[in-house]
Amino acid sequence: MSTARLLRRALAIATAMPVVLAATLVSTSAPAQAKSDFSVKPFMGWSSWSVQSSTHPDYGTKWLTEEHIKATADAMAAKLKRSGYTNINLDAGWNANWNWEFRTDANGIPEADPERFPNGIAGLADYVHGKGLKFGLYGGAGLQKAIYDKNASIVGTDCTTQDITVMPLTPTNMWGGDWKIDFTKPCAQAYIDSIADRFASWGVDFVKIDGVTTDNIPDIEAWSKAIDQSGRTMWLTASAWPIPREAGEGLQPWANSVRVDTDVECYCNTVSTWTSSVDNRWEDLPKWLDVVEPNYWPDLDSMPISNNTGLGIQDGIDDIERQSVMTFWSMASSPLYVGGDIAKLDDKAVSILTNREVIAVDQAGVIPTQVTGGNLPVWKKRLPDGRIAVAVYNLGDQATDITVTWDQLGVRGNRKVRDLVNRHDLGKFNKSWTAKGVPAHGSRLITLS
Repeated sequence: MSTARLLRRALAIATAMPVVLAATLVSTSAPAQAKSDFSVKPFMGWSSWSVQSSTHPDYGTKWLTEEHIKATADAMAAKLKRSGYTNINLDAGWNANWNWEFRTDANGIPEADPERFPNGIAGLADYVHGKGLKFGLYGGAGLQKAIYDKNASIVGTDCTTQDITVMPLTPTNMWGGDWKIDFTKPCAQAYIDSIADRFASWGVDFVKIDGVTTDNIPDIEAWSKAIDQSGRTMWLTASAWPIPREAGEGLQPWANSVRVDTDVECYCNTVSTWTSSVDNRWEDLPKWLDVVEPNYWPDLDSMPISNNTGLGIQDGIDDIERQSVMTFWSMASSPLYVGGDIAKLDDKAVSILTNREVIAVDQAGVIPTQVTGGNLPVWKKRLPDGRIAVAVYNLGDQATDITVTWDQLGVRGNRKVRDLVNRHDLGKFNKSWTAKGVPAHGSRLITLS
């Protein structure tokens, strides 16, 4: 039955059944959840941007090539896949030449640079899938000015890319370098559909749309609908550095994850540093706790846990800080994806990244609660099996003890405490537990049962 007929029928019986009319109007106006369902757990994998953003002479934007992505897939399959890491996500530049000029076909659809990827994206995705992994691509909100100038024909329509913009031309996204799309024009959705269809034909499993502001909520809605109509399940993440908090509710029906924090990278010769932005996560995640949920996961950006020894780009944070990153991301149920050259993973990175008890806290798919803030924050969440996961952090510069009381956690009685990082039981405690000598930038992760 059409919406018009349904409303006419409701109006006809309104005087006799006002309550039924109200219920009918509510049910027909509820927004659809178009996005793919990834409500069980956040994804795990790797992103290319951390090495692309570095000033290290062996990395930077020219590092993004078919050869390097295959080596990354090989390393993930060998060292991380069995622990749940599956996504190989290509970030900005996969369709750019060495001069960072972006390629699109006659229909304005992005296409791989042939020098970077001589076998194309479909061939590379086949290689990644052959390793039992998933494959992701990057895009930006809005319409690139070069695609507008090209006046490309939109597949399956009589429109061109000059027919779908807001007029007068209006800059959009966090860069302000592209044109705002007018999604009240039907060919606008058709254009996004054409890109999603091409991605689906290549075997893409993940799409990151970057530069998203409140102004770009319609872009993410369009991408969500485009993915659904493509017939292929793809994870959709809305990204910026970070997404403005005021966009949180508007993006929630459409994105599977949302970037709640700035870039983790330092844009220097390492991947990151503690103060460049790693420590911002503890301040920024709390702002999002009232809106994130399963299938709208809080994305803390990539984890700089890859290599601190030997050749290759270094993480820029020490082993204590690396563990705090893994613990905080896992407590947040953030997507767990590595930043760095995982073809050169060191043993400590493997140990941190593959700790099944810590990973289980992330993959439980539970949004946490902040118990206390400040320089010694305490976080908790109840796991599906009834245990309570508790994490304490020392964001200060001196080692210290951190005590957590049962009253703070809302529990009573004797509790068996287990150290998840070191994988051993600490014994039974009543009324409180104290983490002794937590080092600067360090953490402890326990469960109470």
